Amino acid sequence: MAEIIRLIKKEELNDLLALYEHLNSDDGDLAVDTRVHAVWDGILADPGQRYLVAEVDGRLVSSCVLTIIQNLTRQAAPYGLIENVVTHPEYRHRGIGTRVLQRALVIAREQGCYKVMLLTGRREAIPFYEQAGFDGRSKTGFIVRFDGR
Repeated sequence: MAEIIRLIKKEELNDLLALYEHLNSDDGDLAVDTRVHAVWDGILADPGQRYLVAEVDGRLVSSCVLTIIQNLTRQAAPYGLIENVVTHPEYRHRGIGTRVLQRALVIAREQGCYKVMLLTGRREAIPFYEQAGFDGRSKTGFIVRFDGR
């Protein structure tokens, strides 16, 4: 099992979307049209966004998004936000997702971030994030949803 953790490539959009089917099953299929390609091009051109993936034997099996946000507090140190953490069910409990998160944290530290945050709505995922080094007790997160979910 050859595992590589790296930034995603432009041509891997469909592979990423297939992996996302295991993230939010109620999202439904996303038609890959000109709008989606424009969004993808914008994401890849944004220096603040990094899509990290784990590739095992040529297959994308895990991913997360690290967004680095510029900031005027903490001596103008940026901070990071991690979203869309997913590992294919066939590859869970092997440490792959943890290694993807650890790589994201290394990148955030290298970029001068003073903290990295993430939110989860899945209670069963809390031990996973704590094991990866996240503290779920130091702050309280709030969310406003505009999609009715």
